[in-house]
Amino acid sequence: MSARLHPSVALHGAVQAFPALPPCVHYAGSERFVRKALVLQREMGPVFDVACDCEDGAPVGEEKAHAMTMGALIASEENAFARVGARVHDVNHPAWQSELDILLGEAGDRLAFLTLPKARSAADVQRFSDTVRDHALRRGLQRTIPLSILIETPGAAHDAWTIAAVAGVVSLDFGTLDFVSAHHGAIPAAAMQSPGQFDHPLMRQAKCEVAAAALAHSIVPAHGVTLALDDPARVHGDARRARDEFGFLRMWSIHPKQIEPIVRAFQPDAHEVALATDILVCAQQAHWAPIRHEGKLHDRASYRYYWALLERAHIAGAELPPAASAFFAPRSQYANTERDAPSARAVRGSAAQGG
Repeated sequence: MSARLHPSVALHGAVQAFPALPPCVHYAGSERFVRKALVLQREMGPVFDVACDCEDGAPVGEEKAHAMTMGALIASEENAFARVGARVHDVNHPAWQSELDILLGEAGDRLAFLTLPKARSAADVQRFSDTVRDHALRRGLQRTIPLSILIETPGAAHDAWTIAAVAGVVSLDFGTLDFVSAHHGAIPAAAMQSPGQFDHPLMRQAKCEVAAAALAHSIVPAHGVTLALDDPARVHGDARRARDEFGFLRMWSIHPKQIEPIVRAFQPDAHEVALATDILVCAQQAHWAPIRHEGKLHDRASYRYYWALLERAHIAGAELPPAASAFFAPRSQYANTERDAPSARAVRGSAAQGG
């Protein structure tokens, strides 16, 4: 039997891979809350990241001690999936470089990401990226630390496209509350929560720009917090609006009760997953030539869409049909490159006609 091409090889080849980030990132600022989040992560699986907050979580004057505590947690066995990162202070705070040094020294090999808050411009982000790289090199780390950049100032929103292109950046995170505050009262407080955070024209404009910039550079747009702490239905609704109306693929949580409804909101529904599976299985059997499925023509454009859908479903922990689960099993049965696979030219014409 001829080796089959895996969808990721057949449909993307050498194109930059889209970051495989879980749909939720949960922020916790104290040792107790981080440990609680790690217990929940071990129960639910790696369907959400944990972010140790060294900015808002650090008592004033105790930033180094707090970073040591967070670094130890990230390096510990409690971090079962290596999906724990940290937010440090902004580049104008006196503690930010010492926090980087501590976190990279304590947990550099296991640090899932670093988040930069309150960037005012692309220059701030470039400085952060360069400094993280220099600290990693001094520590002898043989990896690039993924960077998440908080877009929560007008300057950062203006520079979103340049920021998205900075080396190492894997997500642009829209910071709703600080973005409103940074406008000197021009945006009302009602825009800090729903429905205003989605309906105010300046908020809509900024969110669309951030999401578009991220997606154009093959990185993840992440939506900021919802203030609904004890209302899972509202949390779910906010997450769905962020996903469906603005194109965000990830969202922050600030309370453990928010995690499940956020993850669920970002999971494709079962019908979409079943359809994607059927189309991709047929496409693979046709060696990724065009096919006819339920009276509709599909080719590599739609295959890429449905493969991205299955990837999102998988990383969000959605239940997959066996044929879809097989795509995420070890790939020893697949060809490594398109050149290893049989030519599809012979089947392309008949498949396109449904023959």
